[in-house]
Amino acid sequence: QVQLVESGGGLVQAGDSLKLSCAASGRIFTTLAMGWFRQAPGKEREFVAAVTRTGGQTYYADSLKGRFTMSRDNGKNTVALEMNSLKPEDTAVYYCAADATRRTVDASSADEYNYWGQGTQVTVSS
Repeated sequence: QVQLVESGGGLVQAGDSLKLSCAASGRIFTTLAMGWFRQAPGKEREFVAAVTRTGGQTYYADSLKGRFTMSRDNGKNTVALEMNSLKPEDTAVYYCAADATRRTVDASSADEYNYWGQGTQVTVSS
């Protein structure tokens, strides 16, 4: 079993920055591909960003490129999501996810991930 605990959410104003963190336990961290997803009220869960097991490659939703940056620290078993120039439409619950399989086919698909955190709320006021 993999446990994922997100932190760092909160209420910010448009244009502000925020950094989310996710701590993983229960499995050797370098065996996990990691991702961030978000879900706004009344909408489906959507892909935000992902990082490979080594941290050598990151992937982003096209609409978020340039504003969001995902990183991982394999020494601390954590991933982070830095969000800049936040907009009201970024308001959502943000979820950290882990893919514990041997190979990730599509890092942007929620179906790839078999472990999820409880989510952290990000609210951006205008």
